[in-house]
Amino acid sequence: MKAKEVALIGLFVALTAIGAQIRISLGPVPFTMQVFFVILAGLILGARLGFVSIALYDLLGVLGLPVFAGMKGGLGIVVGPTGGYILAFPIASGIAGLGKGKLRILTAYLGLAIVYIMGWAWLSRFLGSEKALKLGVLPFILPDLGKVALALVVARRYERLKP
Repeated sequence: MKAKEVALIGLFVALTAIGAQIRISLGPVPFTMQVFFVILAGLILGARLGFVSIALYDLLGVLGLPVFAGMKGGLGIVVGPTGGYILAFPIASGIAGLGKGKLRILTAYLGLAIVYIMGWAWLSRFLGSEKALKLGVLPFILPDLGKVALALVVARRYERLKP
């Protein structure tokens, strides 16, 4: 791995941790900017490095660093109600990074769909499927669609500026 790749991985770990602190609570799953940085990591770093950066973010959180929403960390967060979303993040980033050209839009939104599917399935264990959908998915769809659109714009601008 090149030094630039390591630096970009570290940058996205930090950005995702910061994004997790931009938080508005709307029920059991907080509204944060994590999804934006998860998808952006895949779009900018590509599938492999996007996955690695967000998996490292998850690992640091599991190890107790306060990188998750509300400056929380530890295994208890990942096995709690929001664990499915957190575990989906690396997969979502990897999927977002698979697309090239116009397919990139599809893979970015597919990454978001993975977050919802895994997050909803996990949250359903705590709340039941209907309540999990009502509290853990539906309120977030429009804001998250916007975050993915913004990530696509930022990634495109980054590529234009990149030497």
